[in-house]
Amino acid sequence: MPDLLRTRQGKQQDGGMARMDWEEQTSFIGRSEELGLIGAVLRGSRLLTLTGTGGVGKTRLARRVVSCDEMAAEDNVAWADLSPLLNAQLLAATVAGALGLSDRTERMPAEAICAWVGSRRALLVMDSCEHLLDECRNLVGNLLTACPNLRILATSRSPLRVRAEAVVEIEPLSSVREAVALFADRAAVAGHPLKDGTDHQLAANLCERLERLPLALELAAAQLRSMSLAELCSGLPTVVDLPATAQRATPSRHAALRTTIGWSHELCTPLERLLWARLSFMPSAFDDTSAWQVASGGPLSPGRISRALVSLCDKSVITERQGTFRMLDAVREYGRMWLRELGEEQALAHRHAEHVLAQTRQAHHEWFGPAQRGWYRRIEFLHSDIRLAADHFLAADPAAALELIGHVTFFWVCSGYLHEARQYLEAAIALASGEKGSQAWVQGLWCLGLTQTLQGEHDTARETSANCRHAATAAFDTEGLGRAVYLDGLLHLLVGRPLAAADAVETFELHTGVSRPEPLTTATALCHLVHVFALTGSGRLDQARREALELRDICQALDEYWTRSYVEHHLALISLMEGRAQDGTRHARSALAAQEHIRDAFGIAMVMDVLALALADAGDGPAAVYAFGAAARFWETVGNPQRGTPEMASLRDECETRLVSSMGRERYERAVEQAAACDTANLVAWGAHGGPLPEK
Repeated sequence: MPDLLRTRQGKQQDGGMARMDWEEQTSFIGRSEELGLIGAVLRGSRLLTLTGTGGVGKTRLARRVVSCDEMAAEDNVAWADLSPLLNAQLLAATVAGALGLSDRTERMPAEAICAWVGSRRALLVMDSCEHLLDECRNLVGNLLTACPNLRILATSRSPLRVRAEAVVEIEPLSSVREAVALFADRAAVAGHPLKDGTDHQLAANLCERLERLPLALELAAAQLRSMSLAELCSGLPTVVDLPATAQRATPSRHAALRTTIGWSHELCTPLERLLWARLSFMPSAFDDTSAWQVASGGPLSPGRISRALVSLCDKSVITERQGTFRMLDAVREYGRMWLRELGEEQALAHRHAEHVLAQTRQAHHEWFGPAQRGWYRRIEFLHSDIRLAADHFLAADPAAALELIGHVTFFWVCSGYLHEARQYLEAAIALASGEKGSQAWVQGLWCLGLTQTLQGEHDTARETSANCRHAATAAFDTEGLGRAVYLDGLLHLLVGRPLAAADAVETFELHTGVSRPEPLTTATALCHLVHVFALTGSGRLDQARREALELRDICQALDEYWTRSYVEHHLALISLMEGRAQDGTRHARSALAAQEHIRDAFGIAMVMDVLALALADAGDGPAAVYAFGAAARFWETVGNPQRGTPEMASLRDECETRLVSSMGRERYERAVEQAAACDTANLVAWGAHGGPLPEK
C-alpha cells in the first residue's frame, strides 16, 4: 500500500503511486471545531464527504485531517486528485494509480482495486468529485462493498448520495476572529501586516463583507502588494458581474467569492487577464515552458508571459512552488468563463495538444540515452496534459492521437498506466485506420501488442505483433521492425522458448544488417536485451555474459537506466547460475540502483527475486527473506502471478524452501510481513545500497 502522505510532489512514481506535496505553504488558521467534527465522524463512518462551495477550504481541511488525525495516521493513506480528470472513463485508473497499483492483468481497474485493497486498512481521499458524481458514486459503492477495512474521505460541492454516506458541510470561517487571523497572516505574507486597532477593525469589516470565505480573503489580502488596506476596503465592489453566459455556468453559491475573483480580475492588466484566461485551460500543474508554448500569441510574447505570470502569482491568482504553477479550481473556472467569451477555447485546445505532442515526440526519440530519466519525470508531470491532448486528438485528429499515445506507452507502462495506454491505443487505432502505412501506425500496433503481452494475452499479442511486423516491412520501417522483433522475442521468453527468442533476433540482424554492439537505437537495444535473456535461458552463459557486459557498458556511457537495469538483472542471474553469489548480489544491487531513476514495478520485482537468491547463496538468510518479501509486494502491485520468466520459478521455490527450513516458518513469515509493511522507496534504496533492514 502507499506510504503515509508525508512525501513531496515529483511526481516520480513509487510503484505507481501518485505523490502529493504535503508541506503546507501557508499557515493553517482556525477550523478547530470542524477538524474535531470531521475526525469524530470519520471514526464512525466508512464514507465521509466534505461538501461546500468552491473556495471554502474543503481540500485544505482534508489535507489537515489526513496529516494530523490520529486515526487517519493509523491507516495507509492514498490521495486521488480528481480535479484535472475530464475523462470519466479514467476514474478507476486514476484511483488505482493513487493507491499504488500498477496492475498488468486483464482485470478492469475497479476489479483490480478491490482485489488489491482487499482486507487492508486504508484511507482513500477522493478530492474534487463534483464533476464526476455518477462515476464516483458507482466506484465508491463497489469499493466499500468489496473492501471491509477501507474508509473513504471525499470532497465535493455536492454529496455523493451513497448509502451510509456521512456528510459534513464546510461553511466559511465560523467567526470574525478566525477570519481576521487568516487575513492578517496572508497580509503579512504580502508585506503589509496589520499594525493597529484601526487596521484590525478595517480587516474585520472586510472579512464580513467577504462572508469569511477563505479563498476570498486570500485573494483580497494579495492585493495589499499594490494598495493600502484602506484602499482595499474602499475599492472592493458590492458585486462584480461575470459575462452573461458565465453567470449561468458558475456553480458558486457565494457572491463573496464571485465578487472577489471578479475584482481581482478587474485589477489585472489586460495582458494579465488574457494570460489568466489562457492558462485556465491547463488541466493541472504546469511550468513556464508550457505556459510559453500554450499561452503565447498576439500580444503575449514569452517575455510578457513571464512578467505577467509573476504578477498573477503576486495576486494569488496562481500559486508557485519551485518552478511549478497551479491555479485553484474556482479561479480556473472563472478564467475558463472568460476564455469562452474570448472565443479561444478551440484554438487553445489545438495549441495545447500540439505542444504536448511535440514534447512526447522528443521524449520518444530520446528514450535511449542520457535524457531518459528526465523524460520519465517529464512524462509523469505531463500526465493530465497528455490525457487532455489525447481526448482532443481523438475527436479532431485520430492519427495524431495514435502518434501521441504511441510515444508515451513505454513510459506509461513503467509508471502504472497500462490499462489507460491500452484504452487510448484501441480507440486511436479504430479511428485512424487510414494511417496503416505510417510509422505512427507501426508504433501504435507495437504498443498495443506490448500492453496485450504485459496483461497476459499472449495469443492476441502474437497476432498484433505479426500485424506490426508486416506493417513495418511494408513501410520499410527498420526501427518499427526491430520493435516487433523485440515483442516476438519477449513473447517467446514468457512461455519458456528462449531458442525461438534468440532465433527471432538473429534473423532480424541477418536480414537488416544490424550488428552488435553498436550503434544502438531504442529498437536494437531492446533486441539485444532479448538476445541476452534468450542466451541465458538456453544455458549459453559465457556468450550471454559477454553480450550483457557490452550492452551494459554502452548504457553506462550513455547514462541510460531502463535497459541497464534489465542487463544487470541478467548478469546477476548468470552469476548465480555459475555459483558466484557475491557477483550476483553486486549486479542485482546495481540493477536496483538504476531502477531508482525509473521506478518500473515489474523490473523491481524481478530484481528483488534475484537479489534474494544471491543473498541466500551468500549465506545471509534474513536479508534474503526480506528481499523475497519486497519482491512479493511489487509482484502484487503489478498483479502478475507468474513472477517473471518460467525458469525463475524453480530457482525461487527451491530457495524459499531452504530458507523456511533453516529459519522456521514463523520467523520467515515475520520477515516477509516486515518487508510488506515497509515504504517502497526504502525497499528499493535498501535493495540498491544494502545496510540494515528497513522497518518502515
